[in-house]
Formats: sequence, C-alpha cells, structure tokens
Amino acid sequence: MDQNWLKQIPLEKGYYFAGFTDGEGSFNVSMRKRPDHSMKWQIILTFNVSQRDPVVLAEMKRYLGCGRFLKRKDGVNCYIVQNPSAIQERIIPFFKKFSFLSSNKKKNFSIFVQIAELMFSKQHLTKEGLLKIIQLRETLNEGKGRKRKYNLVDFQGSTNETPQRLNAESQQTLGMI
Repeated sequence: MDQNWLKQIPLEKGYYFAGFTDGEGSFNVSMRKRPDHSMKWQIILTFNVSQRDPVVLAEMKRYLGCGRFLKRKDGVNCYIVQNPSAIQERIIPFFKKFSFLSSNKKKNFSIFVQIAELMFSKQHLTKEGLLKIIQLRETLNEGKGRKRKYNLVDFQGSTNETPQRLNAESQQTLGMI
C-alpha cells in the first residue's frame, strides 16, 4: 500500500488533526439488517468529526484525501468517512502515525482497527467472525450518549431458528413426537 501521501502531511498538521479528533471525533461501527446480505447484517465502519466551523474539517478532508461533508439541521458540520477502502488506506494509517493523547480515544481506535481488520479479512461473512465483530463493537464508545439501534442481543436473536422449529425440537427431546 502506497503511503507517500502520509509522508507529505506536515507533522504539525497531522498532530493538530489528531488532537482535534481526540476531542471532536469518533470511530463508530453500525449494524443494519439486510436481508440481501449472506449473514443478514451489514456492518458499517465510520470515522467522523463534528464542528460548527467547517475550516478544520475541510483541511482534514484535503489532507486525508477522502470522505464527505454533511451539515446537520442544528448548524453543525460533519466530516464523515465510511468507504472501507478509505478507512483501510487513509484513516487507519493516519491515526497509527499521528496517535491520540487520551487513553479513551486510543482504546476506541484500537477496537475500531480490530473490527476493521476482521472485515478486511472477510471474517464478517461468517457467523463466528460477525459475532466477534459485534462483541468487540459492544465495547466501543462505552458510556453516556451512546445510541444503538441494534446490538448483540438483536444479532443473537436473528441467528436462531424459527420458533416453530425450536418447539418441534423441544417436543422431540421430551418424547412427544
């Protein structure tokens, strides 16, 4: 993987962006139910930074060479990267080089990287790999303000057989069939 772009980033800019992200950014992993996917779930990796003033976000996008902008209704600007290739080739190498000071952001980035590596090695396409990703996700961004539509319980519930089949099996084991 070509890392020449990373060498072109001035150290003061790189560390500034890392510090800015330390305070205003996040690494997230979302789950979406997708009947058209082999495992019935889609995992989405997201890096984002939010700020009212778009100047720093525009600079980050320029230096990182990926991502998009979104302006929320409340006037906050968001710089978002969800493209898996951009996360693998740009976001992860950048923050491995320009690391964080806070232990919490270091921890969350480490979990995000573990999940990303599982996905890049296609382990999300197996039940065991997907379960591992979702278990890691449960430890990501712990604390106040974390909102999730789906979690481990939803995944575990979706992988069970239909209730009718479970009922038939339990009757069979009881000698009722």
